Amino acid sequence: MDQFLGPLLLFAVFIIFFIVLPQQKKKKQETKFFGELKKGDKVVLNSGLHGKVLDINDDGTVIIESGAGKMKYDKTAISIDRSNSINAPKK
Repeated sequence: MDQFLGPLLLFAVFIIFFIVLPQQKKKKQETKFFGELKKGDKVVLNSGLHGKVLDINDDGTVIIESGAGKMKYDKTAISIDRSNSINAPKK
């Protein structure tokens, strides 16, 4: 039984450091991003659509204006990485 304890502990440490902790970090980043989202922010959706936030609803949706008109999307459809790169200050 002792021969299985070492690999089991090693596997548990691997799971914690390479799966659980990165997921918690990403969840914190998402919560911060969606909390700071405001009207007028430029965003990019996961589908590649570029637009500007017109309204943020309490039900977890946003109204985005793009070249195709005004559309309602779920907040989770916004690509955080791409949107941050658009709104980053120019160097």
